[in-house]
Amino acid sequence: MGYEYVEFAGYHGKTAEELVAALNKYGLKCVSVHQNIDFFDENPQEKVDFLKAFGTKYSIIPWCSTDKLAGSPEWEETKQRFIAVAELLDKNGMKLGYHNHDFEFTNKFEGKTLHDHIVEALPADKFEPQLDTCWVHYAGINPVEKIREFSGRVTVVHLKDFVCKNLAGGPVYALIDTEGNAKGGGDRSESGFEYRTLGQGLQDVKAILEACEECGTEYVIVEQDDPSQGLSELECAKASRDYLREAFGI
Repeated sequence: MGYEYVEFAGYHGKTAEELVAALNKYGLKCVSVHQNIDFFDENPQEKVDFLKAFGTKYSIIPWCSTDKLAGSPEWEETKQRFIAVAELLDKNGMKLGYHNHDFEFTNKFEGKTLHDHIVEALPADKFEPQLDTCWVHYAGINPVEKIREFSGRVTVVHLKDFVCKNLAGGPVYALIDTEGNAKGGGDRSESGFEYRTLGQGLQDVKAILEACEECGTEYVIVEQDDPSQGLSELECAKASRDYLREAFGI
């Protein structure tokens, strides 16, 4: 299809050696993984070594429940866990990231968004936000502006397209648990939300890519949570890759 990199979200019981073999077979590199923070609770160095074995540069928290974020009784503990993992990864030549949904921007505490609290709590040299441009936009924020806000700290960005009737219409997605399984799915009746392959939705992909280039983004990850338009998952992946090639020559 023309992809060069992948981002894992679950390993389906594969060993590091098996993952390396699969990557090598198809000429791919793993730049990042979506990994819940509790993965590191037991034998943390062993877990880091597992990620390093297949070349991971970024271990990215895919989401965190609001009852553990700023404004909750558990926020201080959550913050310290994030910092500890960020420092562990840093010692091993890796970096911690956080992948947003919409709720980190639509929920506030003491005048700041939950996303602001996460970013401000963690050391800038050991942590960076992984902006999911779909969920930023769905929250009612121009993703281009958010990319520029974090210029120099958005090495890995998610490209994802969608359509909807009403922005900020509440959760419309499944969340991934520790084992990589999807939980929930949200009610899309109010928002009319549907995923789309790149270039077939509301996103100004050209402007997003230009902002990424301006702000030091090294990797853009094509992500589509569910297939759409009558296509299979792999057909969607190919359609998005073909669009990037045909529209922008990349």
